[in-house]
Amino acid sequence: MSVPSTATRRHEELAEAIRTHDYRYYVLADPEISDQVYDDLMRELDQLEKEYPELRTIDSPTQRVGGAVTREFDSVVHDVPMLSLSNTYSEEDVRDFHRRVIENLGVDEVAYHVELKIDGVALAVRYHQGTFDRAATRGDGAQGDDISSNARTIRSLPLRLRADASPPERLEVRGEVVMFKDDFLRLNEERDAAGEKLFANPRNSTAGTLKMQDSSLVAQRSLHVFMYSLIGNVPGVASQSEAMAFLKRCGFQVSPHARVCHNIDEVLAFWRHWEEHRDELPFEIDGVVVKLDGLRQQDALGAVAKSPRWAIAFKFAARQAVTELEDIVYQVGRMGTITPVAVLRPVHLAGSTISRATLHNEDFITELGLHLGDTVTIEKGGDVIPKVTAADVELRKPDAAPFHFITECPACGTALVRPEGEAAWFCENVECPAQIRARIAHFASRNAMDIEGLGEAVVDVLVEQGFIHNYADLFLLEARREELTALDRFGERSVSNLLAGIEASKSKAFDRALHGLGIRFVGQGVARILAQKLRSFDALMVAEIDQLEAIDGIGPRIAESVHRFFSDRRTLALVHRLMASGVTSEMPETATSETLPFFEGKNFVLTGALRMFTRDHAKELIERFGGKVTGSVSKKTDYVLAGADAGSKLDKAASLGISVIDETAFLSQLPESMRTSEDAV
Repeated sequence: MSVPSTATRRHEELAEAIRTHDYRYYVLADPEISDQVYDDLMRELDQLEKEYPELRTIDSPTQRVGGAVTREFDSVVHDVPMLSLSNTYSEEDVRDFHRRVIENLGVDEVAYHVELKIDGVALAVRYHQGTFDRAATRGDGAQGDDISSNARTIRSLPLRLRADASPPERLEVRGEVVMFKDDFLRLNEERDAAGEKLFANPRNSTAGTLKMQDSSLVAQRSLHVFMYSLIGNVPGVASQSEAMAFLKRCGFQVSPHARVCHNIDEVLAFWRHWEEHRDELPFEIDGVVVKLDGLRQQDALGAVAKSPRWAIAFKFAARQAVTELEDIVYQVGRMGTITPVAVLRPVHLAGSTISRATLHNEDFITELGLHLGDTVTIEKGGDVIPKVTAADVELRKPDAAPFHFITECPACGTALVRPEGEAAWFCENVECPAQIRARIAHFASRNAMDIEGLGEAVVDVLVEQGFIHNYADLFLLEARREELTALDRFGERSVSNLLAGIEASKSKAFDRALHGLGIRFVGQGVARILAQKLRSFDALMVAEIDQLEAIDGIGPRIAESVHRFFSDRRTLALVHRLMASGVTSEMPETATSETLPFFEGKNFVLTGALRMFTRDHAKELIERFGGKVTGSVSKKTDYVLAGADAGSKLDKAASLGISVIDETAFLSQLPESMRTSEDAV
């Protein structure tokens, strides 16, 4: 079926409008429309592409939502090495740098382009004919990881360059990916709720996000990228400042607050200003970068070892303060993690008054040798969250009490558990008051039981009003329908929708119910493995640790956690209640030995961004019908299943003469009953 011309024109109008609004919002910080209007445009574009799939292009705004799952990132060689900067904390070193520059160039004075040194992760992005082609990490400078699928989700990174800038046919730009402070704090709150280890600072969270295997999860985190380098020659661009102006015309967000300084004193004044005002920025910086402005002068100086001679990073010293440790209190994370917190005599540091600081875990406190009443140093060097870094033993009071970690949960009195090899202590009481809300919200979440209408706000009301104390109580709410409708903002329609969502969740797949229990270290992937191998709650309840460890993909830590969960009488009681309510408690009986000639005995490699399947599902289908999935292309490979943005694996397959198939060809080999898009995905 051909695409009507009216649909094509409307698609072009919508895509261009969304790109323009993205540019105004993420680059210019000057939005013209409301979020609701923007969402309406995006929904219309998405619906149009679903109706006419031929309209969906690689640079469509709809492709930012992610979905590709990558088991490993292909390595790519940088056309031009990504050098690291020499750095200093000394004003004298910066003056020496300036002296060497003018002596080597044989001039009396030079201009510098001085930029904020954003504390993020370096990214190299390549464009072909104005369209996003590839993005890679710095790696070792010579080669990095191809993270194109993840980079595509960054809203401030254009998928198509603005035509009025007249970009060259091939263009490479480099920049710094960063997570803003508010988004970092929000992410750590979510990780705490999930019982996961907290990120130390925004840079760590950015690096971890960019290397996630599921790009749809990357899309849920707010990353930004600021470009600072243009690789290659562009007509009319003769300086760093002109290069940045050109990149901004192309649609990129460039390093803000940069300026051209005409002598070294101006450079130092710029550094002093931002050392004092860095806390006013929404992102972390750890210094400034000083670059020769003239590109010909940069070329003339060249590089030494892995650093350019024409640039230097002038970093800020770590910010510290000295105060008194008045007490150590304990917070119960919403998934049971016990975190010690230092109560400090209030002290001013880096633009805010600090009265509390994280102490991470028992080992961290022991290493510092903390006693109550100690004089301690706290630091905020690049970290949003202040931390205690040292104790002054010489100033310690004779009667100072040594530190001893608590043994019972401060919220419910349950004996704490510290699993072997773990640094943290945990409360594993599934009905601990500090954990109730998060455990129920996790159970109802999209990746678990996906209960429509049961968001965090509704969970809060139901818990506060005493309707539920655990996730098994959800299945008793039907009997209290009238009481629910009497609550504020709980009308008959919303209650009916909520109860219908709870009832529908009973038929969700067994692995979803298992994931929803909130067992430590059991995410979606692990839940699927356990469900496929043990196949029921009954089997999990009696599984021994060695039986669990024998399952491919289940290590000692996971095995111990699962065994401990199903050995606790309280969790067993909840699981039995779920089973009694009708929640799916076992895998359906299927013909596990079924094979197909196309798959049987064949080795497959998956590469690129799959649209019709998730990586896990494609692998599951291949193995179900007798095939095997491997991570790298070799002479033993029979087929390469390639999606969008396929990298070096595709090239290697071609060199070895290995058959490459796309998702349509793959789908055609499945049983006819499985060829609908709903079954595929």
